[in-house]
Amino acid sequence: MSTPIRCGILGTGHPHAGGKVKTLLDSDNWEVVGIHEPDESWKARTADRPPFNQVPFVDADTLLADDSIRMIAIESEIQQLLPLGRRAIEAGKHIHLDKPAGVELPEFKELIDLANEKKLIIQMGYMFRYNEGFDVVRRAVHAGWLGNVNYIHCAMLSDINPQSRKEMAFHPGGFMFEIGGHLIDMVVLLLGAPQKVTPFIRHDGDFEDDFNDNTLAVLEYEHAMALVETSAIDTSGMKRRMFEVVGDKGTIIVQPHEAPVVRLHLKESAGGYAAGWHDIKVPFTGRYILDMVELARCIDGRQRFPYSTDHDYAVQETLLKACGVL
Repeated sequence: MSTPIRCGILGTGHPHAGGKVKTLLDSDNWEVVGIHEPDESWKARTADRPPFNQVPFVDADTLLADDSIRMIAIESEIQQLLPLGRRAIEAGKHIHLDKPAGVELPEFKELIDLANEKKLIIQMGYMFRYNEGFDVVRRAVHAGWLGNVNYIHCAMLSDINPQSRKEMAFHPGGFMFEIGGHLIDMVVLLLGAPQKVTPFIRHDGDFEDDFNDNTLAVLEYEHAMALVETSAIDTSGMKRRMFEVVGDKGTIIVQPHEAPVVRLHLKESAGGYAAGWHDIKVPFTGRYILDMVELARCIDGRQRFPYSTDHDYAVQETLLKACGVL
């Protein structure tokens, strides 16, 4: 882009905040004007630490009242995502809203309605939308390579330290609430909103805390089901993260997610691939980069934003059902 889009950051307490700030700073598409952190304890933890220390910390009005700033990235802890997002939308800014979409579904609906009224973009921070391995999965499903999809099995697994467990324990959905939305976003993109969601929310780690660290949700459809797993007590978690889609004519598997390794099995030839197993090589740009490229293009009017607020609402509703709170 010839002229970078001026942007700001609200909040620094999200686990992805550092990566998002670095991505914006490294991009020629963006000019980062400043960061506002409303919580003094978070400001004390982040202000002197890279990459946050490369951007001035300012008051909120400096960002929200500046008409030249067109986008605000909402990177606070989860409890503050929607209140800060609303302030940005009210000020007429497009937003990148990190995941999940807050705690209360009606509050998210109010934010969506306000953004739609003002014709502003809400880009959710679901990173598999911009993962090249998942691009192949979506192409395989939508082009019919796999036939009729009847089963999805996916997992997000990690080994979470005690401090992070304490910070995540505020929500009864535990690790499903923290990280399961990445998977649910992709399942809903492929199959739509489920007819029924059955959650299994457990605390199985040897920790004296209230963090539900071993969770599963079964999403049921008319002719399919999806199993969504999250675990915060898996020492091999990153390598075992997986997404598997099974149809009556084939199967596609991404494992691990990053950098993605894709395997495809076809009952009969499709999409330029012969029947049998195939290892499909895909690039891996990395997290957050393609998100911000697309958002810049959409704000600049060179591309239509591809994700609807109806989809984002369905994802959040499904996630809360998977957490056992709806």
